[in-house]
Amino acid sequence: MPTNVEKDQVSGRETTGHEWDGIKELNTPLPSWWVYVFWVTIIWSVGYWVVYPSWPTATDYLKGTFGTTNRTQLHETMANVAAERAPYMERLAALDVSEVVNDPELLNFSMAGGKAIFADNCAPCHGTGGSGNPGFPSLQDDAWLWGGSLDAINETLHVGIRWDANEDTRLNDMPAFGRDGLLEREDISDVVQFVMGYSNRATDGDAAQRGAIVFEENCAACHGDNGKGIQELGAPNLTDAIWLYGGDQATLTDTVTNSRRGVMPAWGDRLDEETIKMLTVYVHSLGGGQ
Repeated sequence: MPTNVEKDQVSGRETTGHEWDGIKELNTPLPSWWVYVFWVTIIWSVGYWVVYPSWPTATDYLKGTFGTTNRTQLHETMANVAAERAPYMERLAALDVSEVVNDPELLNFSMAGGKAIFADNCAPCHGTGGSGNPGFPSLQDDAWLWGGSLDAINETLHVGIRWDANEDTRLNDMPAFGRDGLLEREDISDVVQFVMGYSNRATDGDAAQRGAIVFEENCAACHGDNGKGIQELGAPNLTDAIWLYGGDQATLTDTVTNSRRGVMPAWGDRLDEETIKMLTVYVHSLGGGQ
């Protein structure tokens, strides 16, 4: 115990007996309100341990007299949400997707739900708001490989694209003309020049003329004689400025040489029918729906 305890002449309080360079420490008690709050928090914590899950034991944990956990609260919340959504989901189940958009109340419900579903499942590839990424098409334009109508989008969502686990998947692969030895390197160079000419880009005229013959013999069956594509085959339009993997000479050469095989999951194997309808309505609304 300090032996040099004394009273400060200015404040009248006792000192603690500690002194540094002539500065003495006062023994000032804590404010009463702070002490009361401190004891209240202790009492509150003891009560919390009693009524809520708290301390672990050797094999379990103290579950508390209320028996409440975050998991049970979550289940209750989800059950309440499901109960609120049930009437809308029943109406969705009874209608075709083309009929949903004609019901203003159901349309608003589908748009709100579809936006959340899109963010959870589609945005990582197609981008926030469906703006697209290299190799993953934008959903905001009019270039729909397999069709952009409500029914076409709904079908694509159900069966996916080149999704081998679904026997009904959208499927039409472009040959790897160079890798598989179907065309010589010179033929590939010529047909790339021809395709670039569709969008009025500078090309080698002689090569483009030779490429026209290569295109007619190897490409027109899917892309059409005029290069505008065939939706039933998932073959893209080559005459616009929309290129999924890039439309420069080097990228086109790589595409013709090695092909592309973009894959989209079959969401019909993962999401229920009503959820896919909501997603269809939302995707169709992004701006490119037909």
